[in-house]
Amino acid sequence: MRYKKLGQTNIEVSIIAMGGHEYLPDGQSRGFNEDFARAIKPGFIFSGFGMERRKKVLALAFENGINLFDVTQDSEKEALGRNLKEIVPPYDIYIQTRPEGMVYTYDLYNRKLAQYELLKAEVQRGLKLLERDHLDFLNIAFMQSALDHDPEYLDKIKSNIDRLKKEGLIRFACADTFSGESTYLRQITSNAFDAVYINFNFADCSALRRVFPAAEEKRLGIISREAFMKGQLYKMADEVGYTDRSRLAQMALKWTLAHPAVTTVVVGTNNPDHLLTNLAVLDDLSLTAAERDLIEKIKTSQIFKTYEERKLREFFRKNQ
Repeated sequence: MRYKKLGQTNIEVSIIAMGGHEYLPDGQSRGFNEDFARAIKPGFIFSGFGMERRKKVLALAFENGINLFDVTQDSEKEALGRNLKEIVPPYDIYIQTRPEGMVYTYDLYNRKLAQYELLKAEVQRGLKLLERDHLDFLNIAFMQSALDHDPEYLDKIKSNIDRLKKEGLIRFACADTFSGESTYLRQITSNAFDAVYINFNFADCSALRRVFPAAEEKRLGIISREAFMKGQLYKMADEVGYTDRSRLAQMALKWTLAHPAVTTVVVGTNNPDHLLTNLAVLDDLSLTAAERDLIEKIKTSQIFKTYEERKLREFFRKNQ
């Protein structure tokens, strides 16, 4: 494993991190694609998370030096907390999660995030699920509508983050949004955050224009996600006649990690063999000429063009 210092924090994280999603037979993530309303409901736990297959993936992650783990819904938090008692990490690990029911569009104007007692209670509830006394990274993901609705919103968020740190409940906070560039830039310049959590791949790379430079100027770490575009990468490749999924995954990871601003990339899998395939990129992170040619070929796919166009609209639209 290779490690990078995350922004101005005092920790180094593995350049490949582990997501908490588990998957249905058709490749869609569990929970969200079973019953979305329940998946984002605080306290609801789907059955079957954190079973033998997931434990094998965790054991492999530990064997290969992964030390950053991201979990979202409560089912993933509970499973990770339980699994860490069954498979004790041989070194210090770092966990990132979000306050459930408060982020993205799950709460109108993200008002709960701005109310300290509600946010504190939610962090404490998450810590019980994870069976930990503090959270390493709290993912604070709000939308542009929150900023538009409350001119003092960012000040409240910064105060809440500072108070959670002072009480020892969290160590660091990550900026996140689905509202695109303008919201990320306001988060970054607020001086409230230690890192940025963001979608980044060769079909969704608009962050290179202003977000990455702004994060680097503020010395924030960048945790990237969606290297495989939620599986759309493989459909794009199929369309141009390329079917070697292992090589596609490695190529995508290499492309992401080739950008110096990226600290780590979160990968999701519930297949031990797939994780080993992903980790094989560590042997040589340089993109080959053939891989660069393959990326250009994939860009001719109609699925790619449609995906890229949609992501451009999402990242640069003004009001969300």
